[in-house]
Amino acid sequence: MVYSYYPGCTLKTKAKVLDKNARLCAEVLGFTLEEVEEWQCCGAVYPMGADEIATKLPAVRALHAASEKEQGIVTLCSACHHVLKRVNEDMCQNKDLQTTVNNYLAQEETPYTYHGETTVLHYLEILRDQIGFDNLAAKVKNPLTGRKIGAYYGCMLLRPSSVMQFDDPENPTILEDFIKAIGAEPVVYPYRNECCGGYISLKEKALAEEMSQKIADNALSKGAEVLITACPLCLYNMKKPDGETLPTVYFTELLAEALGLKEE
Repeated sequence: MVYSYYPGCTLKTKAKVLDKNARLCAEVLGFTLEEVEEWQCCGAVYPMGADEIATKLPAVRALHAASEKEQGIVTLCSACHHVLKRVNEDMCQNKDLQTTVNNYLAQEETPYTYHGETTVLHYLEILRDQIGFDNLAAKVKNPLTGRKIGAYYGCMLLRPSSVMQFDDPENPTILEDFIKAIGAEPVVYPYRNECCGGYISLKEKALAEEMSQKIADNALSKGAEVLITACPLCLYNMKKPDGETLPTVYFTELLAEALGLKEE
C-alpha cells in the first residue's frame, strides 16, 4: 500500500517526533508514505468565507498531486487533516468554487484542473481500516500492559461529522481501539472530545489554559496516567495545565514503543 503523504509545517519543526515515529511504524506495518513534492502550508485553519479562494489553493495543489499518482493522501496533524478534508469536500460539492479555483489553476506553469478526486485519510484510519487493529496487535513486540491511557480527540478530527466522517463525534472509539491494540487500557472520560482552546491560545491564553486544565482534571479523575493526541495544537495546550500532572504525547510515540521502535 502506497499513499501520498502530506506532513504539514509543524511536523517539520515542533512536532518532528509525530512525523518520525509515524514513518518508522509505517515501514513495519507494511505501507509506504511518499511525501508530496513541494507541498505548501495548508494554513492550519479552514477558511469559512465562501469567496475565500487563495488560502484553499495550497490544499488543492497537494490533493491534485496525490490524484496524479492515483493515491489517497494521508495526514497526521489534525489541523492539516481537517483543512484538506474540508477543502476536498468543497471541490467535490461546490461547483462555483470548483470553477473559480480551476480558473486559478489554469494559470499555473503546468495548467491542470481538480474536482475532488482524492481520498483524504488520517494515519489512524489506515491503522483501523487498512491494517486492522487485530493485525496491529499481532505485530506488537512490547505490549504496554497495565498502562492507563486516555484518548484526547479534540475538535478537528471529529467535526463537522458530515464532512470529516472520521468517527462518531459524540462517542468516538478509534483511539480507544488503538490503545487496546497496543496492549494498554483505554480510559474513557467525558471531556475527551472537548476543545482545548487551540486557536485562542495566543489571544486568550488564560481561557485556553482553563479549558485545557478542565480536560486534564477530567481525565485524571477517571484514572488516566497519560493522554495521547494527534494534534500539535492540542499537545501544546495540554502541556500547559498547572503542575503538568498528566503527560500528553503523540499517539505515534506509543505506537513506536509498542512495535519496539522507540529510541532510548
